Amino acid sequence: MLRLVGSPEKTINVEDAGTTMRFLTAYFAVAGKNKILTGTERMMERPIALLVDALRELGATINYLGKDGYPPHETLGFAGQRVSTIRIRGDVSSQYISALMMIGPLLPQGLTLELTGRIGSRPYIDMTAAIMSHFGVPCSMSGNIVTIPHQPYRAADFTVESDWSAASYWFSFASLATTASISLPRISLESLQGDSAVVDIMKSLGVTASMHNGLLNLTKTNKLEEIKWDFTHCPDLAQTIAVVCAARGVKGHFTGLESLRIKETDRIAALQNELRKINADLIENSAESWTLIPSEKLPPTARFATYKDHRMAMAFAPLSAIMDVDIESPAVVRKSYPNFWNDIASFGVPVTTEG
Repeated sequence: MLRLVGSPEKTINVEDAGTTMRFLTAYFAVAGKNKILTGTERMMERPIALLVDALRELGATINYLGKDGYPPHETLGFAGQRVSTIRIRGDVSSQYISALMMIGPLLPQGLTLELTGRIGSRPYIDMTAAIMSHFGVPCSMSGNIVTIPHQPYRAADFTVESDWSAASYWFSFASLATTASISLPRISLESLQGDSAVVDIMKSLGVTASMHNGLLNLTKTNKLEEIKWDFTHCPDLAQTIAVVCAARGVKGHFTGLESLRIKETDRIAALQNELRKINADLIENSAESWTLIPSEKLPPTARFATYKDHRMAMAFAPLSAIMDVDIESPAVVRKSYPNFWNDIASFGVPVTTEG
């Protein structure tokens, strides 16, 4: 995002960064910039029609350069605001909603979003509104209606806190290791990030989190034998939790995993494939319900595929606390946590990152 948002190049290659693809599509469209947005082969399979349809309704001209509804696509200009209210599904990706929210202040009439259906990843919508407010644009959200006024952003100092998604892997280490005392900097229990839910989930999986001297301290405690969790608002935690449950003998009853099918890979299928290597499984009971069957006996070693998905690599890596682990294509972590393997090595886990 940092490299591309101000790039003078016409072709913008987001590689495998879905958030960057969606946010920049909205920004370039409303700013009237002529850009071609493209990415990896998997990115070309990730839908963007809901966002493009909304931007076209607002007045943007956007053409698909391949398959309709999917990147690559070209932003060709903004004819002027045609409508002030957009209806968009709330159950597909909060990134579509955040993208529209952030461009709302640039529109002469402002923008009202009516979110239809169930709203997923709601904490990320709340976080977007909070950050916009910090930069001078108050957003109001009442039920399923988001209202953004036409108003200029104002420069302001802002400290970016650590990423709770990345922190979740250290909760995994704390849960799986025989003994553990881990301290994480620049992170707060008062966070608006949806993945801060890992604190509550991991209480059931044997990890207690507490603040001390500005650090979040993780310590081991007793686990439950069975957990139930709805991942609607924190889908990026699903792989992490599934692996810990599988390894610690905890049966899981999960809902809210539907969006995992359109991530960097089909994460449900990927989890099912890789969990079976440690004698566990993720059973799909219905379109909205899954059961995690834990392992009764872990193998001494296993090699895990990553499916070009950073979270697959990092979700399975903490198993190295209790067994020998080989992660294929470890470099995929560069998308969100490029220093991951170095941090694990400093934790005392032998790491070889070839391939």
